[in-house]
Amino acid sequence: MNLRNFVVALVVSGAALAQTLTIEHDEGTALAPFNPKRVVVMDEEALGWLAALGVGDRIVGLASAYLTPADLSGGRIKPEVLRKGFLARARLNNPAYIGSWLEPNLETLLTLKPDLIVRLTWQGNKYYDKLSQIAPTLGYQEGGKGFWERGLRDLGRLFGKSTEAERVIGQVRGAYQAANARLSNAGVFQKYSKVVVVAPFAGGSNWVYTNVRLIPDLRAMGFKDGYTPQEVTLNVGAQISDEALISLDKQTLVVVFPPGGQYDGSRVFFASPVGQKLKDQAILYTPEPFSPYSGPLVSLRNVSELTRLILEKVRQ
Repeated sequence: MNLRNFVVALVVSGAALAQTLTIEHDEGTALAPFNPKRVVVMDEEALGWLAALGVGDRIVGLASAYLTPADLSGGRIKPEVLRKGFLARARLNNPAYIGSWLEPNLETLLTLKPDLIVRLTWQGNKYYDKLSQIAPTLGYQEGGKGFWERGLRDLGRLFGKSTEAERVIGQVRGAYQAANARLSNAGVFQKYSKVVVVAPFAGGSNWVYTNVRLIPDLRAMGFKDGYTPQEVTLNVGAQISDEALISLDKQTLVVVFPPGGQYDGSRVFFASPVGQKLKDQAILYTPEPFSPYSGPLVSLRNVSELTRLILEKVRQ
């Protein structure tokens, strides 16, 4: 190879390397392409991060625990479904449905030829090795400290939108401060200094969230924990007994936060003896259809709606 060809080879090689970034995430290290064009998200959380960065139209495949056969047509999400709830905010462009986040359809995923896969993960979650064989895969541990901020920042780097990622993170922090001031001025913390988030599931079981899913937002707004379970499952929460719920003191605000879709057991909860006993200190907070449990866009909605509901409760 002569000198000229050698220099050209070095330039081409350097340009190729410059088009990838090494990302250290909770499931390993991935060499991911800069500014990816075809992205698969394995859950609504990952969907929310891309939506916050304004690149939801790059999503070619979506896994979900909420979507049902009635929401699909020909392996894709119906256009009218894409106009509902959180999916509408993501501004998706006809993505394929690749199954649930627990059991994704790897064959369908492979045909999509993604150049990046993003997912939330937890202890015991499967398929990372298989996903990584299809495309560079980033996974972030639910319940890990600042997990969605880390995911958003990494994706901001990948998409050349680091400034936007920091702007969104700052917007959430500002919303917490503004909510705390409004609640303090209204005397909310004098009546309810503590909070517990109860998730009533269809079938009758009740869970409390301890590290993710609404409770971090309420803490950031100024509330203290009203209940601490002895053991926590997957760093997310724990099942709570009727006896423990009835034992909550009057200074504990009970935020009933039902899971989405077919899992919602809020009506049964409020009709039960426990729900009736707690109704005077409880509010019902319903997420958007197809909403993630966490993330910047979710937190902004949570703070706004929770502030409104809590102020209404105190004024009663």
